[in-house]
Amino acid sequence: MKRHLISAADLTRDDAVLILDTAEEMARVADRPIKKLPTLRGRTVVNLFFEDSTRTRISFEAAAKRLSADVINFSAKGSSVSKGESLKDTALTLEAMGADAVVIRHHASGAPYRLANSGWIDGAVVNAGDGTHEHPTQALLDAFTMRRRLVGRDAGLGRDLEGRRITVVGDVLHSRVARSNVLLLNTLGAEVTLVAPPTLVPIGVENWPCQVSYSLDEVLPKSNAVMMLRVQRERMNAAFFPTEREYSRRYGLDGDRMARMPEHAIVMHPGPMNRGMEITAEVADSDRCTAVEQVANGVSIRMAVLYLLLGGNEPAVSPAHSRTEESK
Repeated sequence: MKRHLISAADLTRDDAVLILDTAEEMARVADRPIKKLPTLRGRTVVNLFFEDSTRTRISFEAAAKRLSADVINFSAKGSSVSKGESLKDTALTLEAMGADAVVIRHHASGAPYRLANSGWIDGAVVNAGDGTHEHPTQALLDAFTMRRRLVGRDAGLGRDLEGRRITVVGDVLHSRVARSNVLLLNTLGAEVTLVAPPTLVPIGVENWPCQVSYSLDEVLPKSNAVMMLRVQRERMNAAFFPTEREYSRRYGLDGDRMARMPEHAIVMHPGPMNRGMEITAEVADSDRCTAVEQVANGVSIRMAVLYLLLGGNEPAVSPAHSRTEESK
């Protein structure tokens, strides 16, 4: 793997499959009574969050701690950043403290790239979401969830998502999750269709490796997985659709629409959900919805990413180590 993880486009098919396979090994660790590996003992991982996030920050923190790394959580609120400190000065401070990896979430698109290529820090940089640009580890955990459900937990090892049809629905314009998923799923051989109101489709989408549809009902019967995106009211500064009721009627997923999907098809959501808007409670609480699985899988994927960036490319859990653990 490369030194940093800034974009899903940075990953080749082999890189992505290596991360997914390593995450399967990490998931087995989570099934043990003691959920820890000594792999990153003595390493320091900094969670540098300039934007609020519960799932992502806790997920990275749990991942680093399960690999025995030391974790420093840095929140912009109440820090020197709120007093006007620049990203550069913050980075130089972290470098002085000996950060081996910096997990950054920032409201400005391109901030992780700047941090990785500026020479301010020597450690690995992981993009945990930047503006409306990308969120590569979310795309990886989504692909991991799809592979487990659609191919199989053990049968999926070494395999990609060739031939699977994935539909991504909703606020594509403001969604970094959608961008990363389109890039990664294309690399893994899946066919991606974006479904959204014309006002929520980005300019230049014709250059993305995907198809675009404005009718959800048309694409549901041939979808293996349907990913519902959250309507990001906090990023909206104009009327992108007439009313919430209108949006829900045309682009929301309810029980009737779910019934039109193939029997094996799954419903996904990166969270947090606007229940009753893009997804109904009936769908969100059904067995076909993987939202809670995605959260659990997120820890395994982030363990895999941190391990491969900081630990190496050897098997994360050696067969001998596994046998020793099982015999205890």
